[in-house]
Amino acid sequence: MTTKEKILLLLQQSDVVLSGEKIAQSLTISRTAVWKAIKELEKEGYQFDHLANGYRYLSTDLYNAAVLQKELPMIPTIEASDATESTMKEAKLAALDPTVATPALFLTETQIGGHGRFNRPFFSPKKQGIYMSLLLKPNQSFQELPQYTVLAAVAVSEAIDALLGKKTAIKWVNDIYLDGKKICGILSEATSDFESGRITSIIIGVGISFSIPQTDFPAEIRDKATSLFAGGETPPFSRSALIAEIWTRFFALLAQLPNDDYLDRYRQKSFVLGRTVQFTQQGVTYTGIAQDITATGELVVQTAHEQKILSSGEISLEKY
Repeated sequence: MTTKEKILLLLQQSDVVLSGEKIAQSLTISRTAVWKAIKELEKEGYQFDHLANGYRYLSTDLYNAAVLQKELPMIPTIEASDATESTMKEAKLAALDPTVATPALFLTETQIGGHGRFNRPFFSPKKQGIYMSLLLKPNQSFQELPQYTVLAAVAVSEAIDALLGKKTAIKWVNDIYLDGKKICGILSEATSDFESGRITSIIIGVGISFSIPQTDFPAEIRDKATSLFAGGETPPFSRSALIAEIWTRFFALLAQLPNDDYLDRYRQKSFVLGRTVQFTQQGVTYTGIAQDITATGELVVQTAHEQKILSSGEISLEKY
C-alpha cells in the first residue's frame, strides 16, 4: 500500500479530525509528505476539510481498493481503474497470469466496450454505475459447480434490498429488477481445461445502474431500465458499501454449499414463475407457463403440448 493510500485509509476510518503531525507520526513520515499526499488525493477527486487542527475526510463515492480490501478480506486481489474496455476482459487476462492471487475483483468507473448477454452493449456512464467482474479458480468439473449466476443474482438482489430498503425481483436467469425496470445484469463465463475436463476459471460480471438520471438513459431502453437513484437524490450509501455487501453475501452463500437454500431464495424472488412466457428454440417460438427453476438453474416451462427445460437463452413475458 502506498503512503497516499495509507493516509486515505486513516482519514476514512477516523471519526475525528486528524492533525498532519498525528498522521505523520502514525506512518513514520514527514508532515510535508502528508501535505503532498493530501494534494494528490484531492486531484484524484477525494475531498477533505482543511481545519485549524487537521484534516477530516468528506465522503466521496470513489472506489478505493485499499478500503474495499479491508471490507472483503476473502478477495486478495482488488483492482480499480478509471476506465477500461470491460472488466470481463480484465478478468480474462488475469486468469492467464499465474501470479494473480484469486479470487480477484476488477472494478472500473466506466467501460468503453462493456457488454451483456448476446454481446449487447451495456450502458456504462462514468461514476454512475457499478461495473465489476470477479475471477474465481474453482478447479472443479462442470457437474460439481454451483450455479454461479444464480448465486450472484441472490447476493446482488438481497444486498440491494438490505441497503435500499426496497424489494428487488429477479428475471430468469440473470437480470435484477426494481419497480418493474431492469437495474442490473449478471454474466458468467467459464473456461475449462480440455485434457482434464476441469473448470480452470469462472468470471462473474455484474453491471448495476446506481445513480443514472432517468432522462440520461438511451431512448431505446429508457422505459425498460432505471437506476437505484434515478431521480437525482443523494444516495444514502456509497457504491463501495454496496460492492462490499454483495460479495460478503456471495461468499457466505458459497460457504454454505452444498446447502441449496439459495435456490429457494432465488425462486422466491423470481417474478417469472407462474407467468406466461415466450421463447424461441431453433427458429420456433413457444408460449407456456413458467413452472419451476431446477436445482441446476434451468427454467421449466409447460407449453400446450409438452414440457420444455431451458438451460439458456432469453424469455419474454407480459410487461412486469
